[in-house]
Amino acid sequence: MTPKKRVELLFAAFLLIVGIVVFLNASTLEVSYSQADPVGPKAVPYLVAGLLVVSSLALAVTVMRGNLAQGEEGEDVDLSHPSDWKTLVPLVAIVIVNILLIDWAGWVISGTILFFGCVVALGGRRYVLTLVISLLLALGSFYGFYLGLGIALPAGLLEGVL
Repeated sequence: MTPKKRVELLFAAFLLIVGIVVFLNASTLEVSYSQADPVGPKAVPYLVAGLLVVSSLALAVTVMRGNLAQGEEGEDVDLSHPSDWKTLVPLVAIVIVNILLIDWAGWVISGTILFFGCVVALGGRRYVLTLVISLLLALGSFYGFYLGLGIALPAGLLEGVL
């Protein structure tokens, strides 16, 4: 078996495992009848699990028949260049900082840091404008989730102010 075929079969196995995990997690959801609509909240996780399992099996059959994926040859992508670690590492670090701060500092503060940090890591140099826009995005998404969807994001340090 060629290494490329092995990698694609490994990805099919990964999809199958994810599908099984999603199915098992969906089966443990407990919903009272008073909170459930005719379809119920378990329908979408079961649908996603089924699609993952069917996709993994279809991919495995396709790979075993010899149909392997072709490498990307994008018109604006130079595949000979290595990864840009000077950009990737700060982006990953900013996401980790956001994960660590969101419960304690709240979404508005951690989201502002996330948006600002991502722009700076990607090369933005207009710091004051970027900070203002990041704060507006964080506030807008905070109130958008709360007022539009009824989902309360953590307020953290700004509890009582927001």
